[in-house]
Amino acid sequence: MNQPLAYVHPGAKIAKNVVIEPFTTIYSNVTIGEGTWIGSNVTIMEGARIGKNCSIFPGSVISAIPQDLKYNDEDTLTVIGDNVTIRECVTINRGTTDKMKTVIGDNCLIMAYCHIAHDCIVGNNCIFSNSSTLAGHITVGDYVVLAGMTAVHQFCSIGNHAFVTGGSLVRKDVPPYVKAAREPLSYVGINSVGLRRRGFSAEKIREVQNIYRILYQKNYNNTQASDLIEAEMEATPERDEILQFIKNSHRGIMKGYFKSSS
Repeated sequence: MNQPLAYVHPGAKIAKNVVIEPFTTIYSNVTIGEGTWIGSNVTIMEGARIGKNCSIFPGSVISAIPQDLKYNDEDTLTVIGDNVTIRECVTINRGTTDKMKTVIGDNCLIMAYCHIAHDCIVGNNCIFSNSSTLAGHITVGDYVVLAGMTAVHQFCSIGNHAFVTGGSLVRKDVPPYVKAAREPLSYVGINSVGLRRRGFSAEKIREVQNIYRILYQKNYNNTQASDLIEAEMEATPERDEILQFIKNSHRGIMKGYFKSSS
């Protein structure tokens, strides 16, 4: 707070033990929680709400106005949780009148050059690798991993514990617990490695595998598969989460992968 080469607007609310490096600019109507480190040449604009123990690396721009021609200077927010690491040159835009805020949950790692557009809602414990890009109005669940150079179409949803491989174009919704790869983006199995790391039992992983075998490998349409899963598989939180995701999908879920016969 005593850094003479940084500019902090008198209207900003900065907690104790916050470190602000030289040449950073912090606007009015900004709140920053205890223990957060802000590197040099960071710009934090109006409407930013940043939690505790975050790290924001040089060149990042947080809470700039949306890149949306419909935006008309509404009073909107960017809300970032606790223990979030934002690496170099990340851009996160604040919300529009759709949701009034862009949200990043707790314990996320947003790597260098990522962009998160207006009205995105990102869950907890997510990892976005370098240069991943979220268009506007995207919903991302907890423990989602986007490998480098992934681009997600506006209004898409990505379910909890999903893994999307590098260089992917996400045009459809990605259900929970799966691995997504190839072009066009397709189901290539469940994220078994990630699930094991997070304490899912072998029995629970088999349950999720059996659900997706019905959905993607039995030649049913989504409605038929959902009806069969509901009728034949025991009700569990994971089963119900997958079925609800499919039911709520507005863009439709991604397809299964079929190897070309040529």
